[in-house]
Amino acid sequence: MVDLIPPPEAIMKLLTDTGAYRRGHFIYPNGKHASHYFQMPLAFRQYDNARILSVALSRMFRMEKSISSRLPRVSVISPSPGGIMVAFGVREALGAEQIYWAEMEEGKRQFRQYMSDYEVYPAIIVDDINRSGNAIRETIELVKELGTEVIGIGTIAKFEDAPNDFDGIPAKSLLSFDVNFYDSEDEWRGSRSASDSEEQHVRF
Repeated sequence: MVDLIPPPEAIMKLLTDTGAYRRGHFIYPNGKHASHYFQMPLAFRQYDNARILSVALSRMFRMEKSISSRLPRVSVISPSPGGIMVAFGVREALGAEQIYWAEMEEGKRQFRQYMSDYEVYPAIIVDDINRSGNAIRETIELVKELGTEVIGIGTIAKFEDAPNDFDGIPAKSLLSFDVNFYDSEDEWRGSRSASDSEEQHVRF
């Protein structure tokens, strides 16, 4: 089953070919500068690509008996609307019975699907990318408030300095990527090699 999970090189090629992995000058909301940015929805525009990514991530979960033994009474939860495509793909591949997602409202992450009115099954939290781990951590707390346990965590990609686990639960990913952040544009420019040719400048 492990052989059915594409290697990181194949995942990166898919993200690059679809434009989901982009190079340029990007200014993140926290003011940091970087030469790379992932825009995962671009990889999910075509069904075949979405299926490859979602099925591969789902297979990582199926390899865990503590997860596979509880299917289909499992919920797949995304920390934000941006991860809904991943959540739907993983839910379909696993045959899980529930799917939910959190949203930011007035600066606070919360569920808006009246989840307290229903039994929420043990949760797998999935997202498109794990940058700092904050969104996943906040979602774990929301799930705990519902009296539900988290049995799995996974993303398509993760930054290398993002958490590798949460409360002892491994954070699975198809790709780990080293992104260097800089405090200013001058620092960013000073880090570039002579062969770099990034021209795109984007502020988020």
